Amino acid sequence: MNRTLQSFLFPAITPRFLLRALMVALFSYIFFGHILTPFMIRGTSMEPTYHDGGVNFCWKLRYLFSDPKRFDVVAIRFASHHRMLLKRIVAFEGEEVEFRQGKLFIEGKAIDEPYVQYPCDWNLSPRRVEKGCVYVIGDNRSMPIEEHLFGQARVERIIGSPLW
Repeated sequence: MNRTLQSFLFPAITPRFLLRALMVALFSYIFFGHILTPFMIRGTSMEPTYHDGGVNFCWKLRYLFSDPKRFDVVAIRFASHHRMLLKRIVAFEGEEVEFRQGKLFIEGKAIDEPYVQYPCDWNLSPRRVEKGCVYVIGDNRSMPIEEHLFGQARVERIIGSPLW
């Protein structure tokens, strides 16, 4: 093995090397732990927009200087810090939401949802979004309504949005 390759694979452990390794580790911890967190998509509730088993990054700075908007896809912190739900915002506090024969209605008006690709037959009686909450739902409405996690989520539980 030539000397350059050997020094690359087995660097001398000097104070400078240790400082560089510590800086890289610290930067990685901050960047990937608190700014751009990788996650794996589990489940089919967001298909066809996001697929089960896909990998993405949660951009946690997305809502630092702005509020979420209707139809944004957001990552919501679930029961613990290690579990997130990926859902789409469809309504805001004070708005009335309902489903009739698979069609979303907000404040009694039918909403066009071009991201919903699969047929849906959901029926859900009108409900008002509580103060400090948004109404979130997945894009895959072909699943039975009983198997789909959706509904009101507190705004402070939104931790960011997928990078792509």
